[in-house]
Amino acid sequence: MAEAAGGAGAGTAAAGDDAELTAVIGATVPTGFELTAAEEVQEKLGSASRISRDRGKIYFEVPAQGLPQVHRLRSVDNLFVVVQEFKEYQFKENKEDALKDLEDLVKKLPWTDPLKVWELNNSLKKKKTKRKKHNLQSTASKEKLNDDGEEEGTDQKDASKQEDCAQNAAGVEPASGQDTEETQGVASRNREEEQDNEQSDAKDELQGGSGSDPKAGDGKTGEGDAKVLKFRVTCNRAGDKHSFTSNEAARDFGGAVQEHFQWKADMTNFDVEVLLNIHNNEVVVGIALTEESLHRRNITHFGPTTLRSTLAYGMLRLCDPQPTDIIVDPMCGTGAIPIEGATEWPSCYHIAGDNNPQAVKRAANNISSLLKKNENKESSTSLGIPLDIIQWDICNLPLRTGSVDIIVTDMPFGKRIGSKKKNWDLYPACLMEMGRICTPGTGRAVLLTQDKKCFAKALSRMGHIWRKGQTVWVNVGGLHAAVYLLKRTWERLEEKRSFW
Repeated sequence: MAEAAGGAGAGTAAAGDDAELTAVIGATVPTGFELTAAEEVQEKLGSASRISRDRGKIYFEVPAQGLPQVHRLRSVDNLFVVVQEFKEYQFKENKEDALKDLEDLVKKLPWTDPLKVWELNNSLKKKKTKRKKHNLQSTASKEKLNDDGEEEGTDQKDASKQEDCAQNAAGVEPASGQDTEETQGVASRNREEEQDNEQSDAKDELQGGSGSDPKAGDGKTGEGDAKVLKFRVTCNRAGDKHSFTSNEAARDFGGAVQEHFQWKADMTNFDVEVLLNIHNNEVVVGIALTEESLHRRNITHFGPTTLRSTLAYGMLRLCDPQPTDIIVDPMCGTGAIPIEGATEWPSCYHIAGDNNPQAVKRAANNISSLLKKNENKESSTSLGIPLDIIQWDICNLPLRTGSVDIIVTDMPFGKRIGSKKKNWDLYPACLMEMGRICTPGTGRAVLLTQDKKCFAKALSRMGHIWRKGQTVWVNVGGLHAAVYLLKRTWERLEEKRSFW
């Protein structure tokens, strides 16, 4: 009926009784930046990645104790451990037969090791939450001693208010939107001391957690009690040759999971999220490792068009920042790009600006929230981040000619902000001013826009200043957009005498 991927077919493997537990991790990434994500995985984890035929997903194998490093990846949105992957699954033409095959599949899947990985992932999140609460309590006690009379951490509450996840009655939603309200801050930690703590946590859990994994049929948490796990199945289906809907697949597959494990179905307050990804004839069954998308790591104050941090990372990586580079985002909005840049490339100097005072205020609040988060980390010696923000006019920037190395920005699409008509004047003026401040010969720009026709016309008029290098096609909120890498020519522009 179906051929399992990779010979053995299991998503996780242990080569012997005492062998180290390994896991095949699936990650959803911004479409178009799969190669960027694969490069980051190779660079930071030393693992080769395989890009899925279903756009926006990559797969790679890591030791289970490396889960903390996996959660620190900057280019991935959601993570899941693969239970089993089928490259060429043969679906029956009849709907009832096709759904019955999916039900029967549940009993044949190798659940044991993936559930161990899921349990280890949960234990790491709990330990991190305890550390986070301890830090917040110590911060609160310091405030009382200082008699400031003000409360800290209010910005952190805003994050949960900004959740925009919508679930339907069957609990089926797209992979890129698997956001819930219970973020535990497992995403972005890049300090060596904390890495060591998490590494030891993972090793302790692997050494002391044998036999505590939830086994088929018992539905226990492995903590000595008989608590029944709650679960839901999320089906993501693409392709027009299936006789069933994603709702029907999730319903029937979920019924079989419930019968197999004796778990309790719960669409909102679930412990385990089982993923059923169907792309034409490719089927992947997995268990979610993230409750909230990792792209929400930096932003607490959202605007109408806030850019995902993962997409911001991909754009920044595209222009290959080097130490001491000056990086400018002249239309920063809520500051997603410069904040991501300052976090991941602290040896560069980042300048952000916008003409909208409300946007500048939101960006400043997001920077303030990031500083507070850094202060709350244990043994933090960070005194700040290399980032300044200013209100300015994109067509009249208060920066010296040729003084900027890199420009990275999300340009107005002409939908929620501005208009397509205004873009015909705005885009050429922006490219001209960006060309003025950018270093001739070595400067580069990475620009995101959905108004491709207008951008192409503007770029053709600025051919003496900019040369188009690479184009990455991306999906931004359902819109087909493009990221353009531009190289600055050697053409020199005159210094502006006055800005006002």
